[in-house]
Amino acid sequence: MDVFRLLEKTNCRKCNEKTCLAFASKVFLGQKTLDLCPFINQEILGQYQEQQSKTNGIETEFTLFDLKNEIKKCNLELSAKRVGGIFSNDRLTIKIFGKPFSIASNGKMFSDIHINSFIAAPILEYVLHCKGVPLTNKWISFRELQGGQEMNGLFVKTSEEPLKKIADRYPSLFEDLMVIFNGKKIENGYESDISLVLYPLPRLPIRISYWKPEDGMSSDLRIFFDSSADMNAKLNVVYRLSAGIVRMFEKISKKHGIPESVVA
Repeated sequence: MDVFRLLEKTNCRKCNEKTCLAFASKVFLGQKTLDLCPFINQEILGQYQEQQSKTNGIETEFTLFDLKNEIKKCNLELSAKRVGGIFSNDRLTIKIFGKPFSIASNGKMFSDIHINSFIAAPILEYVLHCKGVPLTNKWISFRELQGGQEMNGLFVKTSEEPLKKIADRYPSLFEDLMVIFNGKKIENGYESDISLVLYPLPRLPIRISYWKPEDGMSSDLRIFFDSSADMNAKLNVVYRLSAGIVRMFEKISKKHGIPESVVA
């Protein structure tokens, strides 16, 4: 509503949304930028962008700062088995997408791969709160997780829909990303065209199933989780980790992706 108040409320559709309220929702979710509104005052736009930049930076740093302090109080050696990692040389090491990621007792993080702030915080929360429940190999949707029904709409908007757009626009890159991040391809997964399992965290695998457009039917993509997910990670961690992964994929696809139409 704060974004909506900044708009002229003309419902002109020049932003390619049916209403100003729909556009405000997309801006809030980070799917569109406020400058796409042709009637927005430039001074107000500048103030909004500056405030958002400050707020996002403070929230991210504050969250990581608090989590690192909690890590200092955590016995990482005792936590190793619980989170599916190993402890050596005062560092807990777990596999992130199959690659080593270490956390020292002072909260410092070490990895050969780039971990953005949207993923770093969920990783630390996972280490702190994972219950170590064995995987069930039973796949369920986000809405089926405890408390997931209330957040499912937001999850679809921030994770499933943007990931489907990547798969639609860069079909070859989508499969390449799975290889890069050590995804395991599954045959006949939900009878989808592509079905893969990623391991962003040892006890929090993610299954992605994608159906290509065919015979007048539009494409579809669904993300599934092991039924133990809400016991090995809080729901907000599952949500933020998924959204962070999608953001990372979006950046990679924009930088390196070649649309299928260009190749053809």
